[in-house]
This record gives sequence, C-alpha cells and structure tokens, in this order.
Amino acid sequence: MSASTSTPHLPAYAAILRHAVLLVTGALVLIPFVWMVSLSVKPPGEIFRAHFSLWPSQFYGVENYTKALTEAPLLRYMGNGLIVCTLILGLQIIVCAPCAYALAKLRFAGRDLLHGLVLIGLLLPHQVLSLPLFILCYQLGILNTYAALVFPYVVSPFGIFLFRQFFKAIPDDVVHAARLDGLSELAIIWRIMVPMALPAVIAFSIFSVVGHWNDLFWPLIAVRDQSLMPPPLGIMAFKNEEAGNDYGPLMAASTLVVLPLVIAFLAAQKWFVEGLAKGAVK
Repeated sequence: MSASTSTPHLPAYAAILRHAVLLVTGALVLIPFVWMVSLSVKPPGEIFRAHFSLWPSQFYGVENYTKALTEAPLLRYMGNGLIVCTLILGLQIIVCAPCAYALAKLRFAGRDLLHGLVLIGLLLPHQVLSLPLFILCYQLGILNTYAALVFPYVVSPFGIFLFRQFFKAIPDDVVHAARLDGLSELAIIWRIMVPMALPAVIAFSIFSVVGHWNDLFWPLIAVRDQSLMPPPLGIMAFKNEEAGNDYGPLMAASTLVVLPLVIAFLAAQKWFVEGLAKGAVK
C-alpha cells in the first residue's frame, strides 16, 4: 500500500530535480555575465576590492560607458561586426539552401558521399583550416579587407545539415505539386522550401550571427587595420591601446557588444527552439 501511494510522487520529484539542475546550470552560465555588468558600473577602486559586492557603493556606470564609447571607436567595431555577420549569413543561406535541397530531395550519384563529407565538415574545427585559408586569401589578395573576414565562412556544413534535416521533413508531394505547376528547382527552393523552413532559417541565423560576432581567432589573422576590426578584436585593441588597466570601461564595452545578441536571441527564442526541435533532432 505504501509503495502504491509513493509511486505517483516520483514524477514530481523527478520534475523538481530536473528544474533544480536547470536552475543551477543556468546560474553558472549567467554568473560571468552578471559579474561583467557589475564591474561595468564600478569605479576603479572597487573592482579589485577584497570583499564581494554585486552593486557598487559608488555608481560609476555613466563614466565607464562614456569612456567605452568615446575613447575607442566601439561603434565602428560593432558596425564592422554587423556588416560582416550580415554578409556571411546572407551568403550562407544562398549557398546552403540549394545544397541542402539537393541532398534532401534530389536523387543523383554520390549524394550519400556528399552528405558524408558534410558530416566530416561538421567535425573539423575551423582552426585546422586557418593556414590554407590564410594562404588562399593571400593569393587572392583579399587580406585586410571585409572579404577576408567573410570568404572562409560562405559554405557552412552546419547550415547544410540543418536545412537538409528540415527539408526532409517536408512531404515530397509538395515538391511534386510544385513541379507540376511548372516551377523550376530554384523556384521551389526559394518560393516553397525556404519559407516553409523559416524556423530552421531563424535558428541557423542565430547560430551564425552569434558565432561570427564573437569570433576572434580568424579576424586576428585576417585583418590588421583598426577600421576593419570586428567587436572582439576591437575590444582587444581598446584594452591594450586605450583602456590599459582600467577594467571598468573594458567591461562596459563588453556589455555593449553582448547586448545586441541577447536582445536578438530573446526576440527569436520561439523560432529558435522550434527550428532545432523540428530540424536537427530528426
């Protein structure tokens, strides 16, 4: 009798444990960001104070954020990041959608081999290809330009994989009906498949923008002109050349760089989750 009465409580305990683990994990992820914001509003004398305090005894946010915006071209760095991320995302969608459609809906010799190569591309760290990409960019004469920041990321194995998984979930009857209506394969991709796969497009867009907005490794190799630096590389220059050991403005600049990503993710969170649930998990 006791066993039967205790059994219904097990799902409740499991849910409580699951939520507790999620809350602890979320707190561990958020702590660095909360600490960054806290340092961005503290005066220099309080940043390295021995005792812990989340909120400063003397609010210094106006001074720190003013320095972040005036003592270094932070807005220019963020503008560079916006240009680079927009170009990369647009070109990736233009390239990845037709490739994914071909792997999902067309039958041709070598299709499975190409899909295997895409999966191998997912496993390769981008740093492995940095040296041949640097040599290729040098041969093309595009180093220290926006093209050098965009060129290595035009083909995204993850984008091809994600779109392919979503396209495979779309019934073949939709494609056959479009062909009977006289649509070409390219028209089917852009007028039918991509609009139907909008959640996957939004999910991939978030991954792409966040990844390239935060990318430091390749811009450190590809550009040296300060007017071309994206946000992470620009913050390094800001710290070394302008801020020195004044970490308040540095944390303020980091907060301003992260803020657009947080707003974009919160605005597209619903489609982001739907795109991953319906596409990549299948």
